[in-house]
Amino acid sequence: SDKQFMFSGDFTFQYNQYQITNPSVEQANQVVVDKSDDKIVPIYRSIKGLKPKTIRDLMKNLQPIMEFLPETLPEDLLKRQSLVSRSEAIRSLHAPKDHQSIERGRERLAFEELFEMLLAAQFNKQEQTKLEGQKIAFDEATIKQFVSSLPFDLTNAQRRSAWQILQDFEKPHPMNRLLQGDVGSGKTVVAGLAARQVAQAGLQTAIMAPTEILATQHAETLDKLLSPFGVKMALLTGHVKAKARQQILDRLKSGDIDVIVGTHALIQRGVDYHNLGFVVIDEQHRFGVKQRQSLLEKAPKMPHLLSMTATPIPRSLALTLYGELDISVLDQLPAGRLPIKTKIWSPTSAPQLYQAIDQQIDQGRQVYVICPLIDNDKNNDKKSVEAEHHKLSRTIFGHRRVGLLHGKLKPDQKETIMKQFQDGEIDILVSTTVVEVGVDVPNATVMLIENADNFGLSQLHQLRGRVGRSDHQSFCHLMLSGHEKPSQRLKEIEKSNNGFYLAEVDLKLRGPGEIYGKAQHGELNLQIASLADTKLINRAQVE
Repeated sequence: SDKQFMFSGDFTFQYNQYQITNPSVEQANQVVVDKSDDKIVPIYRSIKGLKPKTIRDLMKNLQPIMEFLPETLPEDLLKRQSLVSRSEAIRSLHAPKDHQSIERGRERLAFEELFEMLLAAQFNKQEQTKLEGQKIAFDEATIKQFVSSLPFDLTNAQRRSAWQILQDFEKPHPMNRLLQGDVGSGKTVVAGLAARQVAQAGLQTAIMAPTEILATQHAETLDKLLSPFGVKMALLTGHVKAKARQQILDRLKSGDIDVIVGTHALIQRGVDYHNLGFVVIDEQHRFGVKQRQSLLEKAPKMPHLLSMTATPIPRSLALTLYGELDISVLDQLPAGRLPIKTKIWSPTSAPQLYQAIDQQIDQGRQVYVICPLIDNDKNNDKKSVEAEHHKLSRTIFGHRRVGLLHGKLKPDQKETIMKQFQDGEIDILVSTTVVEVGVDVPNATVMLIENADNFGLSQLHQLRGRVGRSDHQSFCHLMLSGHEKPSQRLKEIEKSNNGFYLAEVDLKLRGPGEIYGKAQHGELNLQIASLADTKLINRAQVE
């Protein structure tokens, strides 16, 4: 038929072609507007049961009412910031006179979103200071003994962060701190030092990780650090069943356990503490109000709270995203760690690269190969893990033990494969990005990322951080998907191992929405404002 349709949505340029996400579709003849109407027509997303034209007609009928919308910001603030009123902003988005009025309307509503978010963070911070915390006195002898027992020297950044935490413990209100460290910067040791001080004071520590693999890893690391001092530890995950689980719960309630490590089940009902004083949350940047409330129910006074993340966040953004938290930064790697050698490869050089990888395996090392897709979609030229696993295990590395890991596997299958890799039973692990967060295999020294140009800078840096965890030289190979020139972000990651520098670069290149993900954006509930708009953020901060 010769019907014409009008498509609208978010235009993006991906995989060398333009794409439109969440498109709205309507017949072109229904979009035609009266000559008397404004030239700029607002496009509304499709809502189930309502056509875009119906929504447009409704909004047109509501325009007279928009004038009477109440103001939400103080008048003197509007004058200082040269912002239009709320009613004018909404009217200029639904019935714009020109492009300038659209921009003015957006600026006003975006400012309000950021202002409210920053104000809420300040209120949260004030509320935090009203809560009564468990004061934990600094015990110099205990800390000195712990530090001198370590088989390595703490970095200055670790010392500084640990001291900030120990000082927070002495305050009358509970700590609410974010410890952000680059990959491999030694966050667990800092948490362990704090937990040692808490145990000495007769209080309990709960350490929560996002996955069971990570919880198990934390438990093993902390057990080595703390058990020499008689600190009693336990691991509580879904794998701990019936009788053993009940024993742990009973010991926790009676105070026979000093440090418990697990997943978020640690704050569920039925898990009772004797005297909980300190909670560490790994890789969940924000601890919601409900979760905080459930913590209060676990202890007579609000426990001290430490969130840890391996995602370096530029300072300008950290203040916006985590305004209610105090921030400690680990920006140094432990002594003796060799910088990871990173190199960009084109597909034609693959045989040479495979030879270099094979030499590493000959030396007893292990390898990650990361691919973006799970199923081999013919419409997509990305290599799938299954196809790559088949290729490597049947041909190039037929003489090696090649494993396969992806998100569609059941949790216990994932754990088994990861355990085999940790125990050295697999030479090459072909995987999707499920290995991105936290698993520690010191013997793995090679990271090959296929289609590296399809990953964000921040994600590439996180993946690279899975290697370089011992004193062996590690390598990160970035394989291009075609023969085009490497992008700016690949060149940046090739030359720098500093996550904080790369986070700043990533922010400039792509803006924060992509870096910190839709979830983060949704969590902040930003409809109009962008975290990339640092000028507007600064203006909101001033107010």
